[in-house]
Amino acid sequence: MQKQPLNQDCIFCKIISGIIPSSKVFENETILAFLDVSPIKPGHTLIIPKGHYENLLDLPEQYYSELIKISQKIGKSIIESGLGTGFNLVQNNFPSAGQVVMHAHWHIIPRNDSDGLYCWAGNQYKDTNQMLEIANKLSSLIK
Repeated sequence: MQKQPLNQDCIFCKIISGIIPSSKVFENETILAFLDVSPIKPGHTLIIPKGHYENLLDLPEQYYSELIKISQKIGKSIIESGLGTGFNLVQNNFPSAGQVVMHAHWHIIPRNDSDGLYCWAGNQYKDTNQMLEIANKLSSLIK
């Protein structure tokens, strides 16, 4: 798998190259997973590709299955370790969606029934016409 070069100004690239230390959870030739230094809950893990890709739209397809496989393994280890009875897998793209570090990454956040963390509340479409218009707009742009 050919990787994008590292970016000298990227904190995650500095972690990959060893300039900044990390608490590694998993590492192979293409993927690195380490504990978040500002965890939402203990065990909060970040998974990153070892090449510099800013977000999901930049990431080559060759990484997809590897990232999901590693996410499954880390999620299972969270449950087996007792850090959570479930977990969230979150991936933010662009600052408006909460991406702070401009290097594609996934969060695995341990969860328990009574942890006090809540997912966002759902909203309603104005009507079914609005819902169909949006579905048609999105589907027409998917290539």
